[in-house]
Parts: sequence; C-alpha cells; structure tokens
Amino acid sequence: MARSLLLDTHVWLWMHQNPEKFVPLVRECLEDCKQPLFLSVASVWGIAIKYALGKLPLPETPEIYCNQRLDAPDTAVSVLPIERAHVLRAGALPFYHRDPFDRLLIAQAQLENFILLTVDEKFEPYDVDLLWADKK
Repeated sequence: MARSLLLDTHVWLWMHQNPEKFVPLVRECLEDCKQPLFLSVASVWGIAIKYALGKLPLPETPEIYCNQRLDAPDTAVSVLPIERAHVLRAGALPFYHRDPFDRLLIAQAQLENFILLTVDEKFEPYDVDLLWADKK
C-alpha cells in the first residue's frame, strides 16, 4: 500500500479552489487517489481562525465550507484527529518554524509516517518526507 499523504492546509484549499496551481504529477496523484489522503483537524482549526481574522476569504463560513467538502460522499480526504502524542511531538520539535499549526502537521506526519504535501519551504529542516505541490 502506498504511504498516506497529509495535505497542508493550502493544498486542501487549492484542491477546491485552484487545482491548476499543482504541478501535473501532484494533480494526477490527487485525482487518481491511489494514496490515502488526510487533512488534519489542525488545518480545519487554522482555516476557521484565518477566516475569523479576515485573512482567508471563503464562499461561505468555514463551518459550511469545510463540513460540506469533508463530509461529501465522494471525498477522497479523511480527517486526521489531533492526538496527545502529536501535540507533545510538536512541542518538542526544534523551532525552525514557529507556526503552531504547521508544527503540528510536521509532528503528525512524523508520527503517522505520512508524506506531507506542501509548498512551505520552512518544513525542509525537519525530519519529514515532503512532496512539493508546486515545484521541485
């Protein structure tokens, strides 16, 4: 079985709003879905906060936007809950990256042996397998 992919928040948003931003290999991978795809609850939380601060425009509230897309019968994306081990690992990571949501994604990818699909170069110093959504 192929290793699961953990989608960075912007990657999940692009899937629904801007799929043309993906490099062809990633677009094919996401459309074919041979690898299990996951979105962390941390990403949903981050979306809700950025929307509330006016930093993330969405066509409807995050409660509607996220729930409709994550609960759709044809969705290929499963929700990854936040576990105590994830939080403890995130706190123990070196501070190459200070964003708490991104640190939690790194910890989850490490502990679950997921590949993190991202465009965030701040993830590079960490011991985590990355797949670049838009380059490299």
